[in-house]
Amino acid sequence: MATVPPRTAPAKPGTDPAGVAAARIRLARLFQVESADYYLLLGTTLFLTVFGLVMVMSSSIVESKIEDDGFLVQAGRQGLYAAIGVPIMLLASRVPERVWMALAWPALAVSCALQLLVVATDLGIEDGGNTNWLAIGSFQFQPSEAIKVSLVMWLGMIVTKKERQLGDFVHGILPILLVGGGAIGLVLLGGDLGTVMIMALMLLGALFLIGVRVRLLLPPIILGGLLFWLVAISSESRVRRITSFMQEQCAAIDPDGCWQIQHGMFALANGGVFGVGLGNSAAKWSWLPAADNDFIFAIIGEELGLIGAVVVIGMFVMLAVAFARVLRSVRTPFAKAATAAVLVWVIGQACVNIAVVLKLLPVLGVPLPLVSAGGTALLTTLFAIGIVLSVARDPEAAVRAAARQAARAAKRRSSGASAR
Repeated sequence: MATVPPRTAPAKPGTDPAGVAAARIRLARLFQVESADYYLLLGTTLFLTVFGLVMVMSSSIVESKIEDDGFLVQAGRQGLYAAIGVPIMLLASRVPERVWMALAWPALAVSCALQLLVVATDLGIEDGGNTNWLAIGSFQFQPSEAIKVSLVMWLGMIVTKKERQLGDFVHGILPILLVGGGAIGLVLLGGDLGTVMIMALMLLGALFLIGVRVRLLLPPIILGGLLFWLVAISSESRVRRITSFMQEQCAAIDPDGCWQIQHGMFALANGGVFGVGLGNSAAKWSWLPAADNDFIFAIIGEELGLIGAVVVIGMFVMLAVAFARVLRSVRTPFAKAATAAVLVWVIGQACVNIAVVLKLLPVLGVPLPLVSAGGTALLTTLFAIGIVLSVARDPEAAVRAAARQAARAAKRRSSGASAR
């Protein structure tokens, strides 16, 4: 008697198991399974960006109505920059190192030329005693922020070329300090001492983190500190800030000079442990200058309380851990130098901003990265983090993901064959 083979269900029209498996493999290659460090850095950055949008909307609603005749004008502007900056960050994360190194010199030259327009032409705009904005038509931006990103790329490129000379001050360290210091000097001509301090920390801190010996960095640190102090005491407004910071009863001696820091402390005290609630700040009603920018941390402490402030600090600690893990895992000189530079830039600036609000430092006028209002700062910070993400990518992730997909497809085929 002939044996009748078992009937199998006909395949649905248009379906092919092999084709489906191939499509899944292609999809896995498109959305690569990156390393844990990559996702930790990306996730923390996106959280702080979204949190910043919420806090900018809350802290700017009063001033936005007064200055722009619309409650959400500033928040909408910040949201637009975030909508542009996040895709730029993701696109930058796909760019290989060789492209960043090829763009390093042109980017540094263009950004320095733009900063030269700020300090040497009528296109520069003064704000708060500093000339740091460039106006081209109705569009305004800060070239100093572009110099930061350019320095990240340039430092990675020059460290790669001078890797064997980093132990020699004359042939290795001095050329880096001259070019980097020249770019920072252009910003110093505009009087923005806070940004200059962050850029100097970024340059010297990155060299230290990649292994340059302290004895080689000590002379430029001492010279930079003296120059910083001379520039600080050369301006009456800066002297007032320093004096206000050093005087314990500042409000009774110089009410105008202490106004911002005093009301920042009032806002933090008003928040207590649990805060007054999101949107219920009293300081943002024109009591606290730069409530959505330099002093947004005070609004966070007032509306979300000590708990909210600690959460924000914790997120920056997590961001620092993510940068440190990437720095530990990368292998190329470019990746190490670029990651170290962005780490010192973002985390150092966050520490300075929070220290100013807590009255641990005099007012320096630097925003809280990813959180404060400011389109140029947000775009450049996201772009710089995109560069770090590009070196944090796992080059073998796509191969492993494709292999896992192929293995699962083969297992399903073998299981179906054994069932038949």
